[in-house]
Amino acid sequence: MFNLAIDSKLRGCDVVAIRVEDIAASGYAADRATVRQKKTGRPVRFELSEQTRQAVDDYLKADNKRPGEFLFTGRRGPQTSMTTRQYARLVSEWIGSIGLDPRLFGTHSLRRTKATLIYRRTGNLRAVQLLLGHTKIESTVRYLGIEVDDALAIAEQVDV
Repeated sequence: MFNLAIDSKLRGCDVVAIRVEDIAASGYAADRATVRQKKTGRPVRFELSEQTRQAVDDYLKADNKRPGEFLFTGRRGPQTSMTTRQYARLVSEWIGSIGLDPRLFGTHSLRRTKATLIYRRTGNLRAVQLLLGHTKIESTVRYLGIEVDDALAIAEQVDV
């Protein structure tokens, strides 16, 4: 679940709403997937790393998941998705288990993780904007917490 949340860069409400066919239509995890975001109604495409595909495949097999089902089911039965609150509790427990303070990280931390790494390695705001499904570049700038100094440092690295 956590690998998929990081790879997909989806909000928590979208992670828990993923259905088996969204990422594994053939019964095995695909290299790429598209999910329609609840907040914006717009589709966003994302890649699944080899590690994530293997974890998803193992999970599908262990839980005997089938197309039409939610990937992460809730306590109310197999026809309901996990709630965002249940997801938040799992993230909090996981963060604590790896020695970090759960008060400092949450479900949205998983969404930001890969986006921030991509930006730091490439400086490509447009790519991050597309991956997050933001409509405005300004939203991406605020989201990543980019300061003028960061932008200037990137600009200095580009010779024309």
